[in-house]
Order: sequence, then C-alpha cells, then structure tokens
Amino acid sequence: MASLCKYLGVLTLLLAALWSSSHCYTITVDAHAEECFFENVDADTKMGLTFEIAEGGFLDIDVKITGPDGAVIYRGERESSGMYTFSAPTAGRYTYCFSNQMSTMTPKVVMFNLEVGDAPHKKSDDKDEDVNHNKLEDMIKELGTTLKTVKHEQEYMQVRDRIHRSINESTNSRVVMWSIFEASVLLLMTVGQVYYLKRFFEVQRVV
Repeated sequence: MASLCKYLGVLTLLLAALWSSSHCYTITVDAHAEECFFENVDADTKMGLTFEIAEGGFLDIDVKITGPDGAVIYRGERESSGMYTFSAPTAGRYTYCFSNQMSTMTPKVVMFNLEVGDAPHKKSDDKDEDVNHNKLEDMIKELGTTLKTVKHEQEYMQVRDRIHRSINESTNSRVVMWSIFEASVLLLMTVGQVYYLKRFFEVQRVV
C-alpha cells in the first residue's frame, strides 16, 4: 500500500511538472508593429522562451526580454528561431516583446512558448526529509522539462517541415512557370523566324 501511495505521489508530481505554467501562442506581428506579453513571477523562478517564425518575409524578427526594472535581459535581432532560459533575479513583471518594426510591409507569424517554473520552496525544519523530497522533486521536474522540450521540438519540426514544403512547392511552381515562359518565347521566336524567312524568299522571288 505504501509503495502504491509512493507511486501515485511520483505520478502526481510528474503530471504537475508536465502541466506547469507553459503557454503556447501563435500570433501575427504586423509591419512596423510590436507585440508584448507579461509574466509576474517571484525571485529565482526559472523562465524560458522558445520561438519560431512560421511565415512572412525572410522569416526573421527582433526579440527582447526585459525585467521589472526595465533592464534588458535578452535581445535578438532578425532571428528565425531561438530558445532562451534564465532565472528571474528579482520578483516582478517580466516582458517578452516581438518587434517587426524593421519590416516595411510584410507581417510575420510567430509561434512561441512561455514557460514559467515553480517558485522556489522555503526550507522546512526536517532537513533529511526535506532534502530527500527536494531531490525526488527536482528529478521529476527535470524529467518533465525534458519531455516538454521534446514535445516542443516535435512541434517546431512540424512547423519547419510545413515551411520548407511550402517553399519547395512555391519554388517548383516558379520553375514550372519559368520553363513554360521560356518554351513559349522560343516557340514564338521560331515561328517569327520561319515567317520572316518565308516572307524574305517570297519577296526575292517576286523581284
């Protein structure tokens, strides 16, 4: 019975780790626009941002993460995808911004995940039990984080596959259209040359 309770406890912790605060979004950032999101967290909370540009222009965008005091924690320019994790130095509101201000007319479709870990636990009086519990909990959280990372990578691989397939289909269509255009031009030039030579010899015969 004790082993069953322990198993259920481990399963509950694993599910809690898998279903911790993780938000997946798909947004469209218009040209000359900026979209921002906010998270209020405690100090020393682990946070993460993973993003991928799905559509639009050269598949690039500017990314910025700022802390509660306005200090820039991370800045990326013209990035197509990325993954950044950090531990919140202070409690407060953290801001994630995607900027498409460098684009003149092309909107960008951005897929991203905001992950917020659990707040750090306070130390209990029973040190041995607390240490064992924390070790087990840390292992489960690490396993949950790994599983979430694999899940996100699979999602991004599907997005990349869709993007590359779209690019290949567009390229193939352009090649086919260009080939048809070249064949049409060659056919018209051939017909024109035959007509010109025919008219030339007819004029020579009349003379």
